[in-house]
Amino acid sequence: MSQYKAYPAYRDSGVQWIGEVPERWDVIPIKRFTKLSKARTSDATEDATYIGLEDVESGSGKYRPTEGSSRQFDSSTVGVFHKGQVLYGKLRPYLRKAIIADTKGICSTEFLVLQPERALPELLQKWLLTLEVTQQIEATCEGAKMPRADWDGIGNIPMPLSPIIEEQATIAATLDRETARIDALIQKKASFIELLKEKREALITHAATKGLDYSVEMKDSGVPWIGLVPEHWEVVPSTWLFVESKERAHEDDQHLSATQKYGVIPLAEYERLEGRQVTHAVKNLEQRKHVELDDFVISMRSFQGGIERVKARGCVRSSYVVIQAEAGADKNYFAYLFKSGSYIQGLQATSSFIRDGQDLNYGNFRQVKLPQPELDEQRRIAKFLDQETARINALAKKTEHSVTLLKERRAAFITAAVTGQIDLRGVGKARTAERGQNA
Repeated sequence: MSQYKAYPAYRDSGVQWIGEVPERWDVIPIKRFTKLSKARTSDATEDATYIGLEDVESGSGKYRPTEGSSRQFDSSTVGVFHKGQVLYGKLRPYLRKAIIADTKGICSTEFLVLQPERALPELLQKWLLTLEVTQQIEATCEGAKMPRADWDGIGNIPMPLSPIIEEQATIAATLDRETARIDALIQKKASFIELLKEKREALITHAATKGLDYSVEMKDSGVPWIGLVPEHWEVVPSTWLFVESKERAHEDDQHLSATQKYGVIPLAEYERLEGRQVTHAVKNLEQRKHVELDDFVISMRSFQGGIERVKARGCVRSSYVVIQAEAGADKNYFAYLFKSGSYIQGLQATSSFIRDGQDLNYGNFRQVKLPQPELDEQRRIAKFLDQETARINALAKKTEHSVTLLKERRAAFITAAVTGQIDLRGVGKARTAERGQNA
């Protein structure tokens, strides 16, 4: 933001968390320039535009209609909104959900429908989405698990505001232009991250089912999810390579959590990584199953994300299946294979559990035949995948970090603009003049 100048003079806003504002600006409680619309209806048609909380993207102020979202019609009471009004999600305000309506419609009653009169809707919306204001709103909420904001709390929050509507329009236009540019960069980087994930998945699937030698003769494996395999490979029943363990939990076992994201890790570590607490098992603890490092666990989510590798000694839920590698199976190689998209497809084909909601069991695992290269080749494949996935992961992490920085830059720019820390009054004219000189 170094290219933007400050206003000529500032004054103390009188609000510690806002700080100084341009000398001519007002600092006004939101309720003094905004009306709360309480219009409700239960007479909604199927073709009416309906907006639910699930349709609003967190933090961005964008409307993202979701498929299969809950729609409230028939006798349900819903809110009514009009074009230009601001819809603010009062449930769990830390999600920062606020949009400007571009048409007339109906919405969830979990929205506050706001009509600003001395401020442009774009500025009110962006003010409500700032982290600073979100913290102030959260401080007024009750309920730890499902905090809900109300109009009393939001209406009393002060907002810096230029008294000149043309100046507000210039700020809003510059914000739209600059945030759109940053959003485009974020989307470009997000697409690159997705491409890296696809490349990683394709690399794992190919190496784990085809090997590393592209010149080797191939044969039909006879298994749809595997396809062709090197001619010297075996394709064997899974029970030749893995055995189920039903050993009960030891008295000193720590409780582990089976996750698609991290593998099977201590519950305390999962809570630390996710920054939240989860429900702890308190019943039937004696039925839990003991696992050792590098065992594998089939969980209720394995049909979505594969079979998880155990990262620490401990115990897991009794409903999970624990399998252990035999002498002919390299754990590193099969850790990649069990998480590959092709193997997951093979696992999904073994049952109707997706429809019926039943847990995966050892019987499902037994039905999926496995490729078996020689043990040395399994190790070479695993070593190759360790190196290549580490390179891809590092690139993805670097790109994710740059996305985080862009989001922080976006948020800082919005805060600076709506509080007058930067003077945007001449930006539009300067840009127009610059384009004229370059023409």
